[in-house]
Amino acid sequence: MPDYLDDLRLAHVLADTADAATMDRFKALDLKVETKPDMTPVSEADKAAEELIRGQLQRARPRDAVLGEEYGLEGTGPRRWVVDPIDGTKNYVRGVPVWATLISLMEAGEGGYQPVVGVVSAPALGRRWWAAKGHGAYSGRSLSSATRLHVSGVSRLSDASFAYSSLSGWEERGRLNGFLDLSREVWRTRAYGDFWPYMMVAEGSIDFCAEPELSLWDMAANAIVVTEAGGTFTGLDGRPGPHSGDAAASNGLLHDELLGYLDGRR
Repeated sequence: MPDYLDDLRLAHVLADTADAATMDRFKALDLKVETKPDMTPVSEADKAAEELIRGQLQRARPRDAVLGEEYGLEGTGPRRWVVDPIDGTKNYVRGVPVWATLISLMEAGEGGYQPVVGVVSAPALGRRWWAAKGHGAYSGRSLSSATRLHVSGVSRLSDASFAYSSLSGWEERGRLNGFLDLSREVWRTRAYGDFWPYMMVAEGSIDFCAEPELSLWDMAANAIVVTEAGGTFTGLDGRPGPHSGDAAASNGLLHDELLGYLDGRR
């Protein structure tokens, strides 16, 4: 089995480049922000970071394809880099430090492309998380200064901490009743949003999280970090991996109960 460590090192270099670009414009008074056709914001920093990552990949991995939120898919083949230059753009443009660059390498296999490397870099928080298939998940300042991640051992809903992004998405998709029922059963709920809950699942500081509408670039890096930390990452339909258009991540012990509440049948 490939060890993917060279790809992981490259992903860190890409994240360093993106961090420099995004932090340079974070809280800039003249930051340019546009509205995309789906009515979500995109800043000049989103575009610049993705352009820089694509340029480095073209030089370092010219045979690999690249899929990014801002510029779509370029290239073909069994290896595909998936990039969200700023996950949490709404936070970014308002000066909230909860945003990150998500970089993942996916390889073709059974069930389609699956993530084998992931880096989640949140420079405004001073945090970075990463994983490579078969090598575990870590958090730290660098590859040489890191702590291995492990999900929690909580096995009862009444002891569990549950994170989500917002209520409106669950209501729009007819899943609000199940969401509310679940929130009444757990010990604690918090709406951290975006990439952060998945990293906290991997760290064991919360026990599960879920979102009702996502794109592949929102999930690929998160998925490999969670699973390499010993957790479970699926769609709300139970399909493993980041391909369902929504996501549920947990320590594994509570995953079936989580899906039971959020499957839309309550």
